[in-house]
Amino acid sequence: MTKSANNGASAHSLGENDDLGEIFDAGMHPREKLGFVLLATEQTIEENMFRLCPPGVGVHFTRAYNPDSITVESLTRQVEDLARAASTLLPDGSLDVIGYACTSGSLVIGEDRVFAELAKGAPGARTTSLISSVLRALSVLGAKRVAGATPYLDEINAREATYMERAGFEICAVRGLNLEKDSDMIRVRPDAIARLAQFVDRPDADAVFISCGALRSIDVVEALEQKLGKPVVCSNQAMMWDMLRLAGVEDRIKGYGRLLRDH
Repeated sequence: MTKSANNGASAHSLGENDDLGEIFDAGMHPREKLGFVLLATEQTIEENMFRLCPPGVGVHFTRAYNPDSITVESLTRQVEDLARAASTLLPDGSLDVIGYACTSGSLVIGEDRVFAELAKGAPGARTTSLISSVLRALSVLGAKRVAGATPYLDEINAREATYMERAGFEICAVRGLNLEKDSDMIRVRPDAIARLAQFVDRPDADAVFISCGALRSIDVVEALEQKLGKPVVCSNQAMMWDMLRLAGVEDRIKGYGRLLRDH
Protein backbone atom coordinates (compact mmCIF):
# COMPACT_ATOMS: atom_id res chain seq x y z
CA MET A 1 0.00 0.00 0.00
CA THR A 2 1.35 3.43 -0.91
CA LYS A 3 1.52 5.86 1.97
CA SER A 4 0.02 9.30 1.57
CA ALA A 5 2.29 12.32 1.14
CA ASN A 6 1.98 13.18 4.83
CA ASN A 7 3.03 9.67 5.88
CA GLY A 8 -0.37 8.95 7.32
CA ALA A 9 -0.40 11.90 9.72
CA SER A 10 -3.78 13.54 10.10
CA ALA A 11 -3.89 17.31 9.74
CA HIS A 12 -5.99 19.40 12.11
CA SER A 13 -6.19 22.87 13.56
CA LEU A 14 -5.29 23.59 17.15
CA GLY A 15 -8.16 22.92 19.48
CA GLU A 16 -8.97 23.61 23.13
CA ASN A 17 -7.10 20.51 24.26
CA ASP A 18 -3.86 21.46 22.44
CA ASP A 19 -1.37 23.47 24.50
CA LEU A 20 1.66 24.90 22.68
CA GLY A 21 2.05 27.82 25.02
CA GLU A 22 2.13 31.42 23.78
CA ILE A 23 2.41 31.54 19.98
CA PHE A 24 2.47 35.29 19.29
CA ASP A 25 5.05 37.99 19.90
CA ALA A 26 5.20 41.60 18.67
CA GLY A 27 6.39 40.58 15.22
CA MET A 28 9.35 41.83 13.25
CA HIS A 29 8.58 45.50 13.90
CA PRO A 30 7.70 45.84 17.58
CA ARG A 31 8.41 49.57 17.76
CA GLU A 32 6.70 51.57 14.99
CA LYS A 33 5.68 51.09 11.36
CA LEU A 34 6.37 53.68 8.67
CA GLY A 35 4.70 53.71 5.26
CA PHE A 36 6.03 55.38 2.11
CA VAL A 37 4.06 56.21 -1.03
CA LEU A 38 6.66 56.26 -3.82
CA LEU A 39 6.59 57.26 -7.44
CA ALA A 40 6.14 54.26 -9.72
CA THR A 41 9.53 55.09 -11.27
CA GLU A 42 11.40 55.44 -7.95
CA GLN A 43 14.61 53.36 -7.51
CA THR A 44 16.55 54.96 -4.62
CA ILE A 45 14.32 55.53 -1.62
CA GLU A 46 13.67 51.95 -0.56
CA GLU A 47 17.37 51.13 -0.17
CA ASN A 48 17.98 54.41 1.64
CA MET A 49 15.15 53.86 4.11
CA PHE A 50 16.28 50.32 4.91
CA ARG A 51 19.80 51.66 5.45
CA LEU A 52 18.71 54.45 7.78
CA CYS A 53 15.99 52.61 9.70
CA PRO A 54 16.71 51.72 13.35
CA PRO A 55 16.21 48.14 14.55
CA GLY A 56 12.64 47.19 15.37
CA VAL A 57 11.08 49.87 13.13
CA GLY A 58 9.27 48.66 10.01
CA VAL A 59 9.41 50.39 6.65
CA HIS A 60 6.69 49.55 4.13
CA PHE A 61 6.33 50.76 0.55
CA THR A 62 3.70 51.26 -2.11
CA ARG A 63 3.70 53.13 -5.42
CA ALA A 64 1.49 55.67 -7.14
CA TYR A 65 1.43 55.82 -10.92
CA ASN A 66 3.52 58.33 -12.85
CA PRO A 67 5.26 58.29 -16.22
CA ASP A 68 9.06 58.53 -16.44
CA SER A 69 8.72 62.29 -16.64
CA ILE A 70 9.01 64.73 -13.76
CA THR A 71 7.18 67.87 -14.81
CA VAL A 72 4.65 70.14 -13.14
CA GLU A 73 1.94 68.50 -15.25
CA SER A 74 2.86 64.90 -14.46
CA LEU A 75 3.28 65.59 -10.75
CA THR A 76 -0.05 67.40 -10.56
CA ARG A 77 -1.81 64.35 -11.98
CA GLN A 78 -0.31 62.01 -9.40
CA VAL A 79 -2.63 63.26 -6.69
CA GLU A 80 -5.35 61.16 -8.31
CA ASP A 81 -3.65 57.92 -7.20
CA LEU A 82 -2.37 58.79 -3.71
CA ALA A 83 -5.38 57.59 -1.72
CA ARG A 84 -5.52 54.26 -3.55
CA ALA A 85 -1.81 53.68 -3.06
CA ALA A 86 -2.00 54.60 0.63
CA SER A 87 -4.84 52.12 1.16
CA THR A 88 -2.56 49.21 0.19
CA LEU A 89 -0.19 49.81 3.12
CA LEU A 90 -0.98 47.56 6.11
CA PRO A 91 -4.78 47.65 5.83
CA ASP A 92 -4.96 46.06 9.30
CA GLY A 93 -4.57 49.61 10.63
CA SER A 94 -1.18 49.09 12.27
CA LEU A 95 0.64 51.78 10.27
CA ASP A 96 1.86 54.62 12.51
CA VAL A 97 3.09 57.23 10.01
CA ILE A 98 2.59 57.56 6.25
CA GLY A 99 4.50 59.90 3.96
CA TYR A 100 4.36 60.87 0.30
CA ALA A 101 7.97 60.29 -0.71
CA CYS A 102 8.40 62.84 -3.49
CA THR A 103 9.86 66.29 -2.82
CA SER A 104 8.77 67.92 -6.06
CA GLY A 105 5.40 66.16 -6.11
CA SER A 106 4.49 67.24 -2.60
CA LEU A 107 5.25 70.90 -3.28
CA VAL A 108 3.49 70.91 -6.66
CA ILE A 109 0.36 69.23 -5.23
CA GLY A 110 0.59 71.06 -1.90
CA GLU A 111 0.97 69.60 1.58
CA ASP A 112 -2.66 69.97 2.67
CA ARG A 113 -3.98 68.12 -0.38
CA VAL A 114 -1.35 65.40 0.03
CA PHE A 115 -2.28 64.91 3.68
CA ALA A 116 -5.96 64.67 2.83
CA GLU A 117 -5.39 62.02 0.16
CA LEU A 118 -3.07 59.95 2.36
CA ALA A 119 -5.59 60.09 5.20
CA LYS A 120 -8.30 58.68 2.94
CA GLY A 121 -6.21 55.58 2.35
CA ALA A 122 -4.59 55.25 5.79
CA PRO A 123 -6.95 56.99 8.23
CA GLY A 124 -5.21 55.76 11.36
CA ALA A 125 -1.71 56.99 10.49
CA ARG A 126 -0.06 60.37 10.97
CA THR A 127 0.63 62.02 7.62
CA THR A 128 3.62 63.84 6.19
CA SER A 129 5.25 64.58 2.85
CA LEU A 130 8.80 64.95 1.71
CA ILE A 131 8.67 68.73 1.40
CA SER A 132 7.14 68.85 4.92
CA SER A 133 10.07 66.81 6.22
CA VAL A 134 12.58 69.14 4.57
CA LEU A 135 10.95 72.29 5.96
CA ARG A 136 10.90 70.84 9.48
CA ALA A 137 14.51 69.69 9.15
CA LEU A 138 15.74 73.12 8.06
CA SER A 139 13.78 74.74 10.90
CA VAL A 140 15.20 72.47 13.60
CA LEU A 141 18.70 73.21 12.28
CA GLY A 142 18.05 76.94 12.58
CA ALA A 143 18.54 77.60 8.87
CA LYS A 144 16.94 80.71 7.40
CA ARG A 145 18.99 81.32 4.23
CA VAL A 146 19.17 78.21 2.08
CA ALA A 147 21.05 77.29 -1.09
CA GLY A 148 19.31 74.60 -3.14
CA ALA A 149 20.71 71.94 -5.47
CA THR A 150 18.30 69.85 -7.55
CA PRO A 151 18.14 67.57 -10.59
CA TYR A 152 14.92 69.25 -11.79
CA LEU A 153 13.73 71.26 -14.72
CA ASP A 154 13.66 75.03 -14.20
CA GLU A 155 9.84 75.03 -13.95
CA ILE A 156 10.07 72.84 -10.84
CA ASN A 157 13.03 74.75 -9.40
CA ALA A 158 10.97 77.95 -9.57
CA ARG A 159 8.03 76.25 -7.85
CA GLU A 160 10.29 74.90 -5.11
CA ALA A 161 11.95 78.26 -4.42
CA THR A 162 8.57 80.00 -4.20
CA TYR A 163 7.11 77.28 -1.96
CA MET A 164 10.04 77.46 0.47
CA GLU A 165 10.00 81.26 0.52
CA ARG A 166 6.31 81.21 1.41
CA ALA A 167 7.22 78.86 4.26
CA GLY A 168 9.57 81.52 5.65
CA PHE A 169 12.95 80.66 4.14
CA GLU A 170 15.17 82.85 1.99
CA ILE A 171 16.49 81.00 -1.06
CA CYS A 172 19.82 82.62 -1.83
CA ALA A 173 20.65 80.31 -4.75
CA VAL A 174 19.19 77.37 -6.63
CA ARG A 175 20.72 75.28 -9.39
CA GLY A 176 19.22 72.29 -11.19
CA LEU A 177 20.59 69.70 -13.61
CA ASN A 178 17.61 70.23 -15.95
CA LEU A 179 16.70 66.53 -15.99
CA GLU A 180 13.18 65.42 -16.81
CA LYS A 181 13.33 61.63 -16.53
CA ASP A 182 13.31 59.99 -13.12
CA SER A 183 15.37 57.18 -14.66
CA ASP A 184 18.13 59.75 -15.27
CA MET A 185 17.92 61.26 -11.80
CA ILE A 186 18.66 57.93 -10.14
CA ARG A 187 21.84 57.60 -12.25
CA VAL A 188 23.46 60.89 -11.12
CA ARG A 189 26.79 59.98 -9.53
CA PRO A 190 27.21 60.80 -5.84
CA ASP A 191 30.42 62.71 -6.58
CA ALA A 192 28.51 64.82 -9.11
CA ILE A 193 25.87 65.54 -6.45
CA ALA A 194 28.63 66.70 -4.12
CA ARG A 195 30.09 68.99 -6.80
CA LEU A 196 26.66 70.48 -7.49
CA ALA A 197 26.11 71.15 -3.78
CA GLN A 198 29.49 72.86 -3.48
CA PHE A 199 28.79 74.93 -6.59
CA VAL A 200 25.45 76.18 -5.33
CA ASP A 201 26.65 76.96 -1.79
CA ARG A 202 27.04 80.61 -0.81
CA PRO A 203 29.06 82.06 2.09
CA ASP A 204 25.89 83.58 3.58
CA ALA A 205 23.81 80.39 3.28
CA ASP A 206 22.94 78.82 6.63
CA ALA A 207 22.44 75.41 5.01
CA VAL A 208 22.54 73.61 1.68
CA PHE A 209 19.48 71.62 0.64
CA ILE A 210 19.86 68.81 -1.92
CA SER A 211 16.37 68.16 -3.26
CA CYS A 212 14.93 64.91 -4.67
CA GLY A 213 14.47 61.42 -3.26
CA ALA A 214 15.88 59.87 -6.44
CA LEU A 215 19.35 61.33 -5.84
CA ARG A 216 21.89 59.27 -3.90
CA SER A 217 22.60 62.23 -1.65
CA ILE A 218 22.87 60.36 1.63
CA ASP A 219 26.12 58.86 0.32
CA VAL A 220 27.81 62.28 0.43
CA VAL A 221 25.95 64.33 3.05
CA GLU A 222 28.36 63.65 5.92
CA ALA A 223 31.48 64.55 3.93
CA LEU A 224 29.77 67.62 2.47
CA GLU A 225 28.96 68.98 5.93
CA GLN A 226 32.57 68.60 6.95
CA LYS A 227 33.78 70.32 3.78
CA LEU A 228 31.27 73.17 3.77
CA GLY A 229 31.19 73.69 7.53
CA LYS A 230 27.41 73.97 7.65
CA PRO A 231 24.33 71.71 7.74
CA VAL A 232 23.41 69.83 4.59
CA VAL A 233 19.85 68.58 4.33
CA CYS A 234 18.91 66.08 1.64
CA SER A 235 15.49 64.68 0.91
CA ASN A 236 15.82 61.09 2.10
CA GLN A 237 17.76 61.95 5.24
CA ALA A 238 15.09 64.52 6.16
CA MET A 239 12.25 62.10 5.42
CA MET A 240 13.54 59.34 7.67
CA TRP A 241 14.28 61.83 10.46
CA ASP A 242 10.83 63.38 10.23
CA MET A 243 8.92 60.11 10.09
CA LEU A 244 10.85 58.62 13.00
CA ARG A 245 10.22 61.68 15.14
CA LEU A 246 6.52 61.74 14.21
CA ALA A 247 6.37 58.10 15.30
CA GLY A 248 8.03 58.95 18.62
CA VAL A 249 11.31 57.21 17.77
CA GLU A 250 14.22 59.30 19.05
CA ASP A 251 17.19 57.17 17.93
CA ARG A 252 20.26 59.12 16.81
CA ILE A 253 21.84 57.83 13.59
CA LYS A 254 25.48 58.60 12.83
CA GLY A 255 27.18 58.96 9.48
CA TYR A 256 24.47 60.87 7.58
CA GLY A 257 24.79 64.44 8.76
CA ARG A 258 24.02 66.39 11.89
CA LEU A 259 20.22 66.25 11.43
CA LEU A 260 20.01 62.51 12.16
CA ARG A 261 22.94 62.56 14.54
CA ASP A 262 22.00 65.51 16.76
CA HIS A 263 18.25 66.06 16.42
